[in-house]
Amino acid sequence: MPPDTRGLLTARDSLPAAPARLGVLLPWANVAVESELPRLHLRNVVFHYARLVPASRTTAVDASFWHGLRAAAADALDSMAHLPLDAVILACTSAGFTGGPPLPPRVVTAFEALVGTLAAFGAERVVLAAPYPLRVTRAETLALQAAGLKVLADTSLDRADGYPQIPPDQITALVNTLPARALRAADAVVLSCTGWHTLPVLDHLQTRWGKPVISSNLAMGMYAASLSRGAHQ
Repeated sequence: MPPDTRGLLTARDSLPAAPARLGVLLPWANVAVESELPRLHLRNVVFHYARLVPASRTTAVDASFWHGLRAAAADALDSMAHLPLDAVILACTSAGFTGGPPLPPRVVTAFEALVGTLAAFGAERVVLAAPYPLRVTRAETLALQAAGLKVLADTSLDRADGYPQIPPDQITALVNTLPARALRAADAVVLSCTGWHTLPVLDHLQTRWGKPVISSNLAMGMYAASLSRGAHQ
């Protein structure tokens, strides 16, 4: 049986005295996060969303997009100033490893949640699949390695935009382009990016390869669930 990512998520979603509240800073064209986080069925987390509009008003992943999201974070966080938040997350994975203006002190990124989730599974060797342009995928490989992980192989759709329209079978096919030897040797499969719909393929891929398959949105759910366990003890 493959490791049960949803089981670990449920275990983290314990029963605190009150729910944890997570502020989610969301790229303005992202529709996948608000679709997928509720489908994780976290009983003890409330998500509060604020949208980030880059000054360039672009949606394609490039420096103006990432840096624009980071620059917009302070105003978006201010829009939630009256909410009793336990934490705030920037719901963009690539903005977490591509540099740019500093984020407000309270804000973590989806990339950090991804690294933390891999640690929770004890994963040290991973394979990476992403929709990003090739150079961005390679930048993430370097960032994962800098975080102490060994990336055995990576693959990409080499796309700069249109991630919500990527169908599940294309995600599965992308993972299958990874070398079989690397897939067998990896401790986990990483599906990076909050903008594509990955939940429909997680169970199938876990069964196929017998190991955790960690998407960015699942990782944000894991981060949120850990707040509900720890913030009210």
